[in-house]
Amino acid sequence: MSDTPSIIPSPEMRLQELQAVLFDLDGTLIDTVELILVSMRHATREVLGAVPPDDVLMSGVGMPLLTQFRDFAPDHVDELLRVYREFNHVHHDDMAKAYPGTLEVLAELRSRGIRMGIVTSKGDVAATMGIDRFGLREFAEVIVTADDVEIHKPDPYPLAYAATLLNVDLRYCVYVGDSPHDMLAAVSGGAIPVAALWGAFLPAEVLAPGPDFALSDIRDLPALLAGDAERFTARRS
Repeated sequence: MSDTPSIIPSPEMRLQELQAVLFDLDGTLIDTVELILVSMRHATREVLGAVPPDDVLMSGVGMPLLTQFRDFAPDHVDELLRVYREFNHVHHDDMAKAYPGTLEVLAELRSRGIRMGIVTSKGDVAATMGIDRFGLREFAEVIVTADDVEIHKPDPYPLAYAATLLNVDLRYCVYVGDSPHDMLAAVSGGAIPVAALWGAFLPAEVLAPGPDFALSDIRDLPALLAGDAERFTARRS
């Protein structure tokens, strides 16, 4: 057996042999940031009688809602979930929006023969609302929600599971996400992490886990995948 260490291809090299693009949902493909914040405020006000600061309410976005509520109100999780979901579902279609260019980008990637999937920390019901509201299902060959896996982001397992369903190598998959939890999952799982800087978090927070690339607009994704890697290399302070 050779003792020569295996050479790990650079992200730029792996982009040239891209096998699939996986996307987070909220804050990446669809703009539900304000809806999530308003729903969080409503639920905590109704159940706890007080509203934590916005940065506390939003810090767990990108992880399952159950995990988020356990972090700051472990004794009221079930009631917070119920009140949040009731409010969120009623207001979803009025407040949720697709980011400009989302559908056009997905259509372009499909025209190039690039396989795609969605990996979200939302459960099936909530994810389906957004996916069907904006016609995303026709582009996603696989959809992995929080109900499909027992281990969640920031663990890389949901990404690895999606890659398995596609029968591709996660190392040759891009994962586009707007939260630090997304980027931690992609980095630790060996995917090609692409930070979406238009979502719920400050750029510095999304870049902290060390993604390879960063985009300010989803409409830049086709250029990155076409080989314009240098222009979109993540710059961290």
